[in-house]
Amino acid sequence: MKRLDALWAVLLGVCIWWGIVWITAAPHFILPSPWRVAQAAFNSREVIAENALVTLTEVVLGLLIGTVLGALTAIQLAMSRTMRRLILPILVFTQAVPVFALAPVLTLWFGYGIGSKIVMAVLIIYFPVTSAFHDGLSRVDRGLLDLARTMGATPMQIMARVRIPHALPSLGSGLRLAAVYAPIGAVIGEWVGASKGLGYLMLLANGRAKIDLMFASLITLAVMTVILHKAVGYFAARLERYAAGGALSA
Repeated sequence: MKRLDALWAVLLGVCIWWGIVWITAAPHFILPSPWRVAQAAFNSREVIAENALVTLTEVVLGLLIGTVLGALTAIQLAMSRTMRRLILPILVFTQAVPVFALAPVLTLWFGYGIGSKIVMAVLIIYFPVTSAFHDGLSRVDRGLLDLARTMGATPMQIMARVRIPHALPSLGSGLRLAAVYAPIGAVIGEWVGASKGLGYLMLLANGRAKIDLMFASLITLAVMTVILHKAVGYFAARLERYAAGGALSA
């Protein structure tokens, strides 16, 4: 049923797009029709696939690294009051600096290759993952924590067997957000400086007035993001089921 609803939503969007093109009579170099975009996607499918693979690699690596770093930071913040006093304000302050503004600096430091895009993706998802997981670790039922301490559990055992299992749904929520944000970071990095990737391909197509190819690249990026979000959502749902089982066993 959900797949059918998604199909109807896509068809409705295409019809609205086609209707806007027909009503406004916009030239194809301003707003190409869905048919022209589909033709451009088919004719340039190898180029789009090659650049999509580069962007997907940047996004997946950034997502993995950012998730690991964010989860480890959240655990440290939950275990140490000193860390919370010193590090948490710094993390909040860093969000006052737009990550997009750091893209030129990251390109200067890490070069025009894949490295700067991975770092950009890591930076943009690091705070949501850290914040969501830390919030989950901090909201564990006090009764369970007191019971674990009464039974002689060490802080590490409480963290591993009580707090982390109960905070996994919060981590899943952070991962769902990260799956949407990570492609944004990678593409912004490609816009600043790159020789491969969907962001680079969109800039190249725009500079050569191939707006249909630019739209095809944009739609490819959107589809890739939706698939990534679904995959991460499936993983997050498994985390939540595991957390439910862990809570019962605890």
